[in-house]
Amino acid sequence: MQLELIEKCKNNNRSAQLQLYKKYCDGMFCVAMRFLKNADDAEDVLQEAFIKAFQRIEQYKGDVTFGAWLKKIVVNRSIDFLKAKRNNTIALDESYMHVADTDDWNVASNVTTHQVKETMEELPENYQYVVKLFLLEGYDHSEIAEILDISETASRTRLLRGKNKLKELLKAKYYGTGS
Repeated sequence: MQLELIEKCKNNNRSAQLQLYKKYCDGMFCVAMRFLKNADDAEDVLQEAFIKAFQRIEQYKGDVTFGAWLKKIVVNRSIDFLKAKRNNTIALDESYMHVADTDDWNVASNVTTHQVKETMEELPENYQYVVKLFLLEGYDHSEIAEILDISETASRTRLLRGKNKLKELLKAKYYGTGS
């Protein structure tokens, strides 16, 4: 069924495009909101992402689900929007760093998921993107590297630093500074 819809979209069938839009718009809006925190901006980015997806639907080869392919477009458009809005990002060369992988994401049991997500917004932008893509969107380092146009090493470095910074912020906010 979905492959038929996609084939119809490749033939510029407006009805099929509308069906795909309706199927994915709510979920993709949530993805954009996790980055943009503003419904109007998220709606704008969502519209741009769907336009781009339909313009480039010939590039969709079916090697991932359509939702995953579309989600990558929404994430990229969200990040592009934030970069354009801030337009003062500093590129860091982190390729020389060695990073130890760690999956320790434990925080105090009294800290809620909402508090963690809220605190993520305070992370420096380059850490925030990687942490969100990894934790909230479920991307791995090779996917994050491709989305952000950084190396996998830089992705791992930023994730590790972002996680440590997030823990520091949570510790200061929700259970004092106690060393």
